Amino acid sequence: MISFKGAQYPKDVILFAVFFYVRYGVSYRDLEEIMSERGVAVDHTTLNRWVTKYASAIADVARRRKGPCDRSWRMDETYIKVKGEWVYLYRAVDKHGKTLDFML
Repeated sequence: MISFKGAQYPKDVILFAVFFYVRYGVSYRDLEEIMSERGVAVDHTTLNRWVTKYASAIADVARRRKGPCDRSWRMDETYIKVKGEWVYLYRAVDKHGKTLDFML
């Protein structure tokens, strides 16, 4: 569990900012503008501190939630049509046929 004790902003605001920075790779100053458009006045240095403090903790929680896989797995590759364009679909599949991860 991630502790937000002592944080002056709500948990949802912090998680949104960290997710947005990590997912879309925007600069801290751009993220500051995005947050201000949503009605949250926060400085870019505060955003930097949040990412430094919470990004690794969020990754650890996500890693623990991810289910374990068997020792035996294989890579499945196929060619599919998406919006009229042919693209590759790669899937990691365990020996029971459960999809572990995919990349389009």
